[in-house]
Amino acid sequence: MSESISISQIYEELKRIEKTMATKEDVHTLLDSLEIATNPATMKQIMESKEDIKRGRVKKITSAKELLEEM
Repeated sequence: MSESISISQIYEELKRIEKTMATKEDVHTLLDSLEIATNPATMKQIMESKEDIKRGRVKKITSAKELLEEM
């Protein structure tokens, strides 16, 4: 004999599944991260930037105008 299940049980199960499910935004974020992590030139620039920060080779930018002047 088959066991019956209520709508509320189905609803609760779907809520439980939803909590562990990746969203479309999560997938896009993961793909962006993978694209960055697998690009050697980008990773080199990130490492160089981290080294600049570590050594204090930074400049505080306080406005868009200042940022544009630095470019």
